[in-house]
Amino acid sequence: MQKRKRYVEIEEDNGTVLRYFHHENGGGLVDPSADVDPTAWVEASAYVEAGATVRPRARVLTGAWVDREAVVREDAVVGSCAHVGPRAVIGRGARLGPRVKVGPDARVGAGVRLGPDAVVPAGRRIPSHRVGRTAA
Repeated sequence: MQKRKRYVEIEEDNGTVLRYFHHENGGGLVDPSADVDPTAWVEASAYVEAGATVRPRARVLTGAWVDREAVVREDAVVGSCAHVGPRAVIGRGARLGPRVKVGPDARVGAGVRLGPDAVVPAGRRIPSHRVGRTAA
């Protein structure tokens, strides 16, 4: 049986080489400067970028992307193929559905539920416990 490499290197278009390590809980790719709790789940095809934070029991699902310096708080779920933009914050227990896009510097409050394809514009604040398809 062949062992999996500890890390993966990806070359960007400009020639910069990025190195990601596999998270032990789910096998997702995590930048070495990210802070991902050991109890968080990062699925194999998900990415957590430099400086991002994923707190205890949070889940980052298939194909999701937690961008630079973003924060996913305790028990939150980032749905499949969702994108949490740079410096965005996803509140405790929030649920982002598939393909949700959270813009840079946006804030999604605790317990918020966003359905498939919702878009949270850059800098927008969604108060805690709101349920909806889009953030108007």
